[in-house]
Amino acid sequence: MAKQPLYLDKNSTQTLHEGIAEYYEFNPHVTNPHTQPSEFAKILLAHDAGHVIYGCDTGMFDELKLLPLFWWTSECTFGTYLKMKDSPAVDVMYDDMIREKGSLWLYRSVLRVLPKLIPTLIPIWFKTRNRQKLLPFLDFEPLLDRSLLDIRREFDLLEFID
Repeated sequence: MAKQPLYLDKNSTQTLHEGIAEYYEFNPHVTNPHTQPSEFAKILLAHDAGHVIYGCDTGMFDELKLLPLFWWTSECTFGTYLKMKDSPAVDVMYDDMIREKGSLWLYRSVLRVLPKLIPTLIPIWFKTRNRQKLLPFLDFEPLLDRSLLDIRREFDLLEFID
């Protein structure tokens, strides 16, 4: 196994399908969507595909960077998020995280990365305003056999990947 997943390389030529498989291999602690009810699985898989497409790891910085990237560059809107947020399946995910690590851990982790995250998000917001071509969010399956580099180029995402 490589030291770092290939999907984190902004110029990765692996397919989205390969990148998602690698994501689960490198992150065995992540809930596999195939073990979940279909409504929850679809949301989880879209989120995990986002990690791969945007070249984000599972650390708090990238988790917090990922949500605005979804809102600003994909078909996932704040309204989509609010609908998903009210899903009982998503409630279970947050409850499990709080139970496992504690709410103090969560708030401390968020506050720790905010000083570094805010200066990163401001230029992304300016660059993504009035974006016309949006990445599919829940219906990303047609992209599975395409290379990450092609997807990132088509949807102008390369500049947002470190």
